[in-house]
Amino acid sequence: MTGQNLAYIRVSSVDQNVDRQLQGLEFDETFIDKVSGKDANRPQLQACLRHIRKGDTLHVHSIDRLARNMGDLLKLVAEITGKGVTLKFHKEQLTFTGEDNPFQRLQLQILGACAEFERAMIKERQREGIAAAKKRGKQIGAKKKLTPEQVAEIRSRIQAGETKKALAQEFGVSRQTLYTALEG
Repeated sequence: MTGQNLAYIRVSSVDQNVDRQLQGLEFDETFIDKVSGKDANRPQLQACLRHIRKGDTLHVHSIDRLARNMGDLLKLVAEITGKGVTLKFHKEQLTFTGEDNPFQRLQLQILGACAEFERAMIKERQREGIAAAKKRGKQIGAKKKLTPEQVAEIRSRIQAGETKKALAQEFGVSRQTLYTALEG
C-alpha cells in the first residue's frame, strides 16, 4: 500500500490567494494556513504533522511556505522525514526522504537562510514604513476611542466619586479602554 499525497499551503494573510501554490496537482488532503510563517505554531501545519504517516508524501510549494527561519525549517524537515514521510518542495525541485545527503542538506540550509533573510528584510521595511508614516503624522494602529477632553472629564468625574464602570458604559467603551486612557 502506498501512502497519501498531501499538500501544505501557506499564505501570510487571509486576503491572499492560495491558488498559485501547487496549481494543477491533486492531493488526498490539503492543509491551508493563512498566517505568517514566523514560527511553526500554525493550526493547519500542526494538523498536517499529526496526520502524516509513514509512506506519505507531503508536497509544499516552496521552502519559505513551510518555514521562514532556519531553526524551524530544519526541525520540521527532520520531524517530517523522521516519520518516514517524503517531503517535496516543488519550486526548488528538492525532495527529502530522511536519507543522509550532504548536498541536499547544504541546499536546504542555503535556501532556508534566504527565507530567513527575506523575512528579516520584510520586517525591516515594515518598521521603516511605520516610522515614515508616523513622521508624516499618520495614525498608526487603532484610533483612540476617547478624546483628550473626554479623558479629562472622566478624571474629574472619578474624583467626584463616580465609578469607572458606570463611566465606561456611559462613554461606550470597555473598562479596559477607560483604564488605558487614564494611564496615558
